[in-house]
Amino acid sequence: MSNKREREKRREERLQEETKVDSGERRKRLLQLGAGTVFVVIIAVVVLIVVNGSSSSSGGEAGHLKEIPAVDSLVAGIPQKGLILGDPKAKVKLYEYGDLQCPVCKAYSEEVLPQVIDNKVKSGEASIQFRNFMIIGPQSLPAGAAALAAGVQGRGWNFIELFYRNQGEEDSGYVTDEFLHSIAKGAGVKNIAQWEKERKSAKFEEEAKRTTEQAENFGFTGTPSFAIEGPNSNGIKLLGTPGGAEPIEEAIEEVS
Repeated sequence: MSNKREREKRREERLQEETKVDSGERRKRLLQLGAGTVFVVIIAVVVLIVVNGSSSSSGGEAGHLKEIPAVDSLVAGIPQKGLILGDPKAKVKLYEYGDLQCPVCKAYSEEVLPQVIDNKVKSGEASIQFRNFMIIGPQSLPAGAAALAAGVQGRGWNFIELFYRNQGEEDSGYVTDEFLHSIAKGAGVKNIAQWEKERKSAKFEEEAKRTTEQAENFGFTGTPSFAIEGPNSNGIKLLGTPGGAEPIEEAIEEVS
């Protein structure tokens, strides 16, 4: 009987130990889940702060342009032709389909593309061309045509980047003649009279509509969307909207 009681005692002790282990594992898993939930909540809060901050920040004011020196610094010393930034003979060609009124395009211009420009465009490995993909509203057309006209004078990317940094609320009416004129001057367009004439021409309006149709034919549904072409791409390769600079740089390397 004593042996039986001893076995039962050991069995109870073993069950208690297993229960402690199981409880510890469950607690560990719960803590991990909790930490993950907190992380998700933090990310959500950050996104809300960014969205609310961008929507409430001032923009679209012709007389109060900001970040002109930052834009000049970003593209300084890089060749420009039309809306192509970089060596037009670069073996890799990156295409950005964007809408100048798009707040996500603005975020890409400030947080993603500077790294690509610094690492890949300045080195001559790739060029990047902006193509209008007008999806926000009617004011996207005069904005896009104005950028194309600035490109005639080699200041297209200055215009695009400065527009983004002074972007107003989507289709709120801020894209006036006065605002566009202010962006052009801030971007360094020398012959404003020529720019004024060309931005209102049918030529550039039709070009903006053509690239918009091209983006739609590719199946793009949002801005910015990217495509790439290089020696190893077998034609134009669609990238969609990459999650950051690294995927774009990797795509450049893959098609080089």
